[in-house]
Amino acid sequence: MNVKSVEKQEKSKVELIIEVSGEEFEAAIDKVYKKQRGKIAVPGFRKGHAPRKIIEGMYGSGVFYEDAINEIYPQAYSQAIEQENLDVVAWPDMEILDAGKGGFSFKATVTVRPEVKLGEYKGLTAPKAEVNVTDEDIENELKPYIQRATSLVAVDREAQLGDTVVLDFEGFDNGVPFEGGKAEGHSLELGSGAFVPGFEDQLVGMKAGEEKDIDITFPEDYHADLAGKPVVFHVKINEVKEKKVPTVDDEFAKDVSEFETLADFKADLSKKVTERREKQAQENFENALLEQVVANMEVEIPEAMVDYRADQMMDDYARRITSQGIPFESYLQMMGMTKEAMREQAKDGALHQIQVELALDAIAAAENIEISDEEKEAEFNRLAEQYSMPVEQVKAAVVESELVKELKTKKAAEVVYSNGKVGEAEKAETEEKPKKKAAPRKRTTKKAEAEEPKAEGEEPKTEE
Repeated sequence: MNVKSVEKQEKSKVELIIEVSGEEFEAAIDKVYKKQRGKIAVPGFRKGHAPRKIIEGMYGSGVFYEDAINEIYPQAYSQAIEQENLDVVAWPDMEILDAGKGGFSFKATVTVRPEVKLGEYKGLTAPKAEVNVTDEDIENELKPYIQRATSLVAVDREAQLGDTVVLDFEGFDNGVPFEGGKAEGHSLELGSGAFVPGFEDQLVGMKAGEEKDIDITFPEDYHADLAGKPVVFHVKINEVKEKKVPTVDDEFAKDVSEFETLADFKADLSKKVTERREKQAQENFENALLEQVVANMEVEIPEAMVDYRADQMMDDYARRITSQGIPFESYLQMMGMTKEAMREQAKDGALHQIQVELALDAIAAAENIEISDEEKEAEFNRLAEQYSMPVEQVKAAVVESELVKELKTKKAAEVVYSNGKVGEAEKAETEEKPKKKAAPRKRTTKKAEAEEPKAEGEEPKTEE
């Protein structure tokens, strides 16, 4: 392999002309011939035994060229990129220029990491919410525990909103049963809105053992076969059940938590809510600082770089869905989405990731941030503990250069955070809302790419 020329172009593009020698090309052709000769029928020869020259005589001297080029050019491209020390950030555009007995040449147009001109990144000011936990907040934290401890008890009275009825039903369209309109022993909470509008309201006042017909008109946006149609449901109530809500006292606290008194349980909930909100307030403060760093820098981000990152995000998302046993194509159909539409939606997130990454990389360079052997070893040990794996196995799976980049990114972010100042505090909200966290650099392994962490709102923890 020989890099004949390197030419920088606009918008972070670099054009390389790469040559592969005749000797390398000949070795690739011979390799392809040996792979394919068993599939080629030649009169007078047993399958797989026809000499290469005979096959080339029948089909042309270049019969194996295309496959030989595909065999060798990825390695030639990678070697050229490494030789020229190019930080490629998107898929390359390839064009074969010439191919023959003397070898072949191709043009690779690549997108490289754009140059960043940093603005202010130290001494920035951002608001930070003051955390305040009210009695109402604690009552809201208690609700899931109360709901789990609530039972349904059969009652001999007319059904009311909020009750759960166990019923049989069957729907008829002009006297003919329709598909999906029949069920037996179905539990339905009245007022939940789980059924077609008007259905649940007409069950109010019925008692166990009663039957009646209910007139319903399906909404215009319902299933195409029934949209806007008037139908009749024949229903029979088998049971009426009411909710038995537990008394929230010390005994309740003992049943649903590790605490002996309700006061101690509430104090623990208050502590957890406070910690959760303080963590969220700090994350919001840090994100606000990073947004200013991004706004202060100057960089022209190539569209190809955004497209490439969006593709990576799509691939990661598809892997997560598939790992749950759902084919990605089926998932898209259920969501009423196409790959193209989802990819387009991913571009905003991809752009934000790239902006933050470029800013932090530039800060790491400006601050001459380095990672010591001790820090690398500590990170390997942390990962080993996190994933319950031997350290040597982690080292074999994780690309060390990517681990170093990630550690540099964290240090660069800490430069911004530690030098940031809290401005006028915002009034804390009583309900936490998930905020978009600046995405960390994705770690790449030698065997597979790790899934990118997904920022989510933290749910209340339950102790049983």
